[in-house]
Formats: sequence, structure tokens, C-alpha cells
Amino acid sequence: MNYRIGDVLVGQVTGIQPYGVFILLDDQTQGLVHISECSAGYVEDLHEVVHVGDVVKVLVLDIDEYSQKISLSLRALMDNSPTDNFYHSKKFFWTSQHTTTGFKAISNVKEQWISEALSFFG
Repeated sequence: MNYRIGDVLVGQVTGIQPYGVFILLDDQTQGLVHISECSAGYVEDLHEVVHVGDVVKVLVLDIDEYSQKISLSLRALMDNSPTDNFYHSKKFFWTSQHTTTGFKAISNVKEQWISEALSFFG
């Protein structure tokens, strides 16, 4: 077995269980795609995602050092991940960008903060 973590491989679906999908990578090597790695989002029935005999592209997530079991992912190679949107690609900090108080004791600026907050909402 000459597979490495991060390899993108093509394999054939050989079995579907409630917990995941078995993928034949070569004549002697088989890997498992856990149900959580089959699709972005909730999967109730794996038969709706893949079928026995399908040829799929998978990513090697992990190889157990002792048992040589291979963990695979279909989800990692999908383009339509729910995290592929604007709000996940840019950090947002929900703080006031209009304060000019600087580093002062809270007791000195508390009244100013309250009035700024009230003017912001009203």
C-alpha cells in the first residue's frame, strides 16, 4: 500500500452500511467513507448519495498505522460545501467601529458608550 494522507484517488463503491461507504481503491485495498464525510449536511440514507458500483473520487483523510485501515472523504472534494460562502470566507467582528474613546477607565467613558448605543438603536 503506497497511499498517503491527502491523496486524491478514484475508487469504486463496493458496499453501503448505515455508518458509511466502502470504497475499493485497488485489487487489495479498501477504504471507508464515514457517513459524516459523504456529504455536506445531514445524510439520512447513504443509498441516496451513492450506489454500489459507482466510481467516485475520494480524499485520504487518515491511515491507521497499525491496522492499515484507510479513512476517506467524499465531502472534502465537493464544491458546494455550506461553508463556501461569503460569511465563512471573511471574518466579521461585531464591535463598534465608531468609538473614539481609546484606553480610558470604564467609569470615565460609560456615559458616552450608553449615549452612543442609544443613538445607534434609536
